[in-house]
Amino acid sequence: MLVFLFTSMSATLVAADDNSDIQLLARTAKAFASVVKKAEPAVVHVAVEKSVKGGGNIPGNPFDFFNDPFFERFFGPQFRHPRMDPRKKPRQFKQRAAGSGFIISPDGYILTNNHVVEKADKITVRLNDKREFTARVIGTDPQSDVALIKIDGNNLPVLPLGDSDKIEVGEWVIAIGSPFELNQTVTVGVVSAKGRNRMGINDYENFIQTDAAINPGNSGGPLLNIYGQAIGINTAIFSRSGGYMGIGFAIPINMAKTIEQQLRKYGKVTRGWLGVVIQDLDEDLAKSFGLDRAQGALVSEVSDNSPAAKAGLRQGDVLVAYNGTPLTNVADLRNKVAMTAPGTRVTLELIRDGHKKKVEVTIGEQPSDFSTRVRTGSAESPLAAMGLTLQDLTPELADQFGYKVNQGVLVAGVAPDSPAERVGMQAGQLIEEVNKQRVRNLRELKKVLKRSKHPKEVLLRVRAGDFSQYVVLREE
Repeated sequence: MLVFLFTSMSATLVAADDNSDIQLLARTAKAFASVVKKAEPAVVHVAVEKSVKGGGNIPGNPFDFFNDPFFERFFGPQFRHPRMDPRKKPRQFKQRAAGSGFIISPDGYILTNNHVVEKADKITVRLNDKREFTARVIGTDPQSDVALIKIDGNNLPVLPLGDSDKIEVGEWVIAIGSPFELNQTVTVGVVSAKGRNRMGINDYENFIQTDAAINPGNSGGPLLNIYGQAIGINTAIFSRSGGYMGIGFAIPINMAKTIEQQLRKYGKVTRGWLGVVIQDLDEDLAKSFGLDRAQGALVSEVSDNSPAAKAGLRQGDVLVAYNGTPLTNVADLRNKVAMTAPGTRVTLELIRDGHKKKVEVTIGEQPSDFSTRVRTGSAESPLAAMGLTLQDLTPELADQFGYKVNQGVLVAGVAPDSPAERVGMQAGQLIEEVNKQRVRNLRELKKVLKRSKHPKEVLLRVRAGDFSQYVVLREE
């Protein structure tokens, strides 16, 4: 009798525990649904139309390059596509694309990605209630991939902006957007990392990494915290196939806020400038400069008459803190300087000859051609005139992009409106051949280019994941 009594009580307790767990799950599900219900009205679908030139009889045909005379020098005229007539002039046609965005003011200001609206002839915004508006671009910032557009309206639904600095790895997040033009698609995940940079996506990177599913068309949509606040702009995915593979990247909303304010006020972004060439530290460099760990940014060059030169910074200084905040690496310093308003006085903490020192610097205004110089590198950089920034594959980069060390030369950046961009090259691709010669690193690439009889034209075999293709670049 006693055993039966205890057994019954145990079964009752287990049932009670199960019911409690189910109720907790039900409340969690309702909480997510409540957040989405409040946020959805402010999330919009952004449709764009662009004018694109296509060659011969098949506009925009991927085989256009077969009719390039430079290509024929390597492969012969037999490779000319039979349906293409090279005597016919390229014609313009309309290319349609779509992304997402979110309303940040009742009068119709919308945050989205630059790559969603860049070079658009027409932008149409569709709200959750099916209303459609024609939008105009207020300003874009290609270096961060942030854009501000506007529709004419009143009392529009608004998505509140959160504080991306406060979000922690492991917290729940929600992504809303229009992947594959499937409007108001919701996915849920967690913040899997913060401060991701050197991904080769933008010039200024400080991404929030998430495993919430993000696919083509999600670009420009919000990444929400559990309070329904936007803490990021969904921008890119890491993929070897072009589809979702569990890693997405969002621009932190705190970075976007600063950029949005300047775009709204001036139509452009003015960034801070220090005037130094900096590099990351490895363990050997850290020991050589008297550091106990490889953290900070090593100054390898100081520009004449720059804010850094005027403040007394020298080659060999290791910058370890910016206004009291420790510096992790080069990207960390670049982002902090760029987001500082010109004319602001800041304190740099550095290590010089093994001794700590503090220096006051007045941040200058970034030169107008600075972004071009960053993307294309120095005048001696190979293929800079074609709009490519290149670098060797480090073990870290090879692992990130799914390549092998010495498999080729990584495309670290592509300048807007450059020959490379016009043939569709993108950061993260790998150059494996130059003029039909195998290249495994920058040194080999430079050798092949040096031997070229046509230095202003180059044939590349470019890999993206499991696929490769040939492209012809021609210096203008």
